[in-house]
Amino acid sequence: MSEVRVRFAPSPTGALHIGGVRTALYNYLFAKKNGGTFILRIEDTDQARYVPGAEKYIIDSLRWFGILPTEGPEFGGNYGPYRQSERKDLYKQYADKLIADGNAYYAFDTPEELEALRKSDAEFKYCGHTRANLKNSLSLSDEETQALLEDGAHVAIRLKIPVNESIAFNDEVRGHVVFDSNELDDKVILKGDGMPTYHLANIVDDHLMKISHVIRGEEWLSSTPHHVLMYRFLGWTPPSFSHLPLILKPTGQGKLSKRDGAKFGFPVFPLSWDSDHEEDNFVGFRDDGYLPDGLLNFLALLGWSPGDDQEILTLDQMIALFGLDKIVKSGARFDIEKALWFNQQYIIHSDDLKLGYLIQDRAIEEGYHVAVEYLAEVCRLMKERVHKTTEIIANGRFFFEAPHAYDDETIKKKYKPENKEHLIAIAQNLKDASTKDVESAIKVYIQEQGLKLGDFMPLIRIAISGSMQGPDLIESIKLIGGAESALRMLKAVEYFEKI
Repeated sequence: MSEVRVRFAPSPTGALHIGGVRTALYNYLFAKKNGGTFILRIEDTDQARYVPGAEKYIIDSLRWFGILPTEGPEFGGNYGPYRQSERKDLYKQYADKLIADGNAYYAFDTPEELEALRKSDAEFKYCGHTRANLKNSLSLSDEETQALLEDGAHVAIRLKIPVNESIAFNDEVRGHVVFDSNELDDKVILKGDGMPTYHLANIVDDHLMKISHVIRGEEWLSSTPHHVLMYRFLGWTPPSFSHLPLILKPTGQGKLSKRDGAKFGFPVFPLSWDSDHEEDNFVGFRDDGYLPDGLLNFLALLGWSPGDDQEILTLDQMIALFGLDKIVKSGARFDIEKALWFNQQYIIHSDDLKLGYLIQDRAIEEGYHVAVEYLAEVCRLMKERVHKTTEIIANGRFFFEAPHAYDDETIKKKYKPENKEHLIAIAQNLKDASTKDVESAIKVYIQEQGLKLGDFMPLIRIAISGSMQGPDLIESIKLIGGAESALRMLKAVEYFEKI
C-alpha cells in the first residue's frame, strides 16, 4: 500500500454532529493503523451557510476526543491552506480545463428560471436530456456565449455528464457500485461568485493533498459517480472510496438528525453549542456527563466490528484492530442505553482524583466549595452507581449538604417511638467517633442493646442521605464526618417523630 493520507472534511455550518465525529474517528483509526496521515480540511465554500465559531467547535471537539489531525488549520502541514475559502484561486483553472476539453460548460440560467422549471415539472433535472433546451454554452452559439460572458450575465459552470454510460467504481464497504449516467444531473461545479461547489473543490483538494482513501458518510455515495468522472476528465487516479453506514434514530427508522436530541432526550453533539436562536442551542455529551473515551468506544462500534465479542476497547486497541473490511453496510441504530452503559464502564475504571477534577467546576457552580480530594472520595463512593459524571453530584448531594426531604414511606414502615432514644444514643456515639471507629459506634451499640441492624440501619441511612439509595452507609458517614452525621440524625429524629 502506498502512503496512506486520509481527510476529515466538515463544513463549518454549525455544531459538529456525532455522526461526523464517527467519520473523523474512522479516518483517524485507519491512518494510525497504516502509519499514515490524518488531515483536517475545512470545506467552507458555501459562505451563505458559514457560521462563526463552527471551525473552532470542530477542532475543540476533536481535541476533547483526543483524535487530533496531523495536518490542518492550527496544525500546519505541507499541503495547505486547509480552508477551502483560502484556496479559491486554485479551482477556476480546473473548471476552465474541463470546459476547454468539452467536459463542462457555461450555464446562464438564473435561479428564478430554474425554480420555475422545477415547479412546472417535479422530475426536472439539468442533464443530457434537457441541457439542449436551456440557456448554456452548449445550446447557444459561441458568439452568444461570449457576449453573455462579457456582459457579466449570471453564469455557473456545470459538469457535462455523458449520456448512456455506466459509471462504475469499487467501494471498500459496498463492493462494486454502478450508476447509470442518465440518472445523474449536470452538477454545478463553479458558482457565479467564483466559489467552487463541494464537487469540484473536493476532488481538486483530494488530488492536490494526495488523499489515498476517502472515508465518508453514505450520503455522499450518490455524488461519487460525478467525482469519478471528474477524476477521469482531469486525467487523475481517484482515491479508494469507503462510504460509511448511516447512524439511525433510536427507533431504527431514518437518519439521526440534530433535532433528534431534543426529541429523544439525549445529546447528538460532542460539546454544547450556543446560538443566537434558542431552538439551535444544544447540550453536548461532554456537559451532559459523558467521558470522551467511552463515547469514542461506543461510536467505533456503530458500524464497525473488531470481529469478536470484545466491547471495551482503548483507542490503541481500536487502532490495532481497525479495518475497512469490517465496516458493515447497513445502518447502525443509535442506542442511548448502550452509550450510557459504555460511559458507566469508563467512569467505574477512571481514577478517582481525575473524576474529582472533572466535576470540580460543576460542584462550584452548585455552591459546593470543597477540596478536590474530597470530591475524589465522593467519586470513589458514587461511581459504580451512576451512568454520567453529572449524576455524581446530583445523586450524591447529601455528601455536600444535609437532606431537605426524607423517604416518608420507609420511615412509616421502620420507625417506632421506642427507636428514638437509641437513635439519639447512636448520634452521640458518632459525634465524638474517629473515622476508624464509625462502624463500631453504630453496630456495637446496636448489638449490645440486643437490637436488630435491619431495624436501625435503614433509618440511619435516611437520616444521613434522605433516602434508601446510595453507596455504602459506613463509608458515607466516614466521609461526611461523625459530627455532621450526628447533627443530621438528631434533626431526622425530630422529623421521624412527626410522621
